[in-house]
Amino acid sequence: MATMSDHTTRPFPDLLHAQRVWDTELPPFDPATAPPAPLPLFHTWFAEAVAAGQPEPHAMSLATAGTDGVPDVRTLLLHDADERGFHFASHAISAKGHQLAAHAYAALGFYWPAQGRQVRVRGPVVRCTPAESHADLHARSTGALAAALTGTQSEVVDSVAELHRAADAAWERARAEPDTEAPTWTRYVVEPTEVEFFQGDARRRHIRLRYRRPERGDWTRELLWP
Repeated sequence: MATMSDHTTRPFPDLLHAQRVWDTELPPFDPATAPPAPLPLFHTWFAEAVAAGQPEPHAMSLATAGTDGVPDVRTLLLHDADERGFHFASHAISAKGHQLAAHAYAALGFYWPAQGRQVRVRGPVVRCTPAESHADLHARSTGALAAALTGTQSEVVDSVAELHRAADAAWERARAEPDTEAPTWTRYVVEPTEVEFFQGDARRRHIRLRYRRPERGDWTRELLWP
């Protein structure tokens, strides 16, 4: 059995090329059976990812760009997916918050390797009301509130010790004042104009079904070459 040391000392190209994808039986996907709108299919695929034991199926990549047009990406958690769109939250003064203020458009990416599936979302981003943002934060755990109260997201911190001191103080405040405000905490919604569903295939006959909706009209469906 290979040990941690064996993996960390192998040349990177050898280690990279030794990796395999989808070492499991993948589910079928017939795009002809897909619903006319993407939300029901997303809900179904999410539930199936949970049932398949996919770790953190609500984790997603969020891509944004600022006034310079340079892309940026990070991983965060989905807070809801409803008729309004795909919800997430962050500080308005974070890097992503500044980028969304400058260019209110984003892309999301979900990857569920347990079933060889991806979902991609693109669309404009709107800010929710302060009341919705407050409710979002206080519907989560004490740890989430403590994290929201710790420092100034994306700013430089001088040391790990300073981070720990601020985090400990934030935990104490979150426990003592569970209704406290985090004024810059903001809930956002990506209002999708495109949603693509990707089903992997062991023989590389991947199915890609794209939904598109221009100007809030009806959704159209397109099958794409992999």
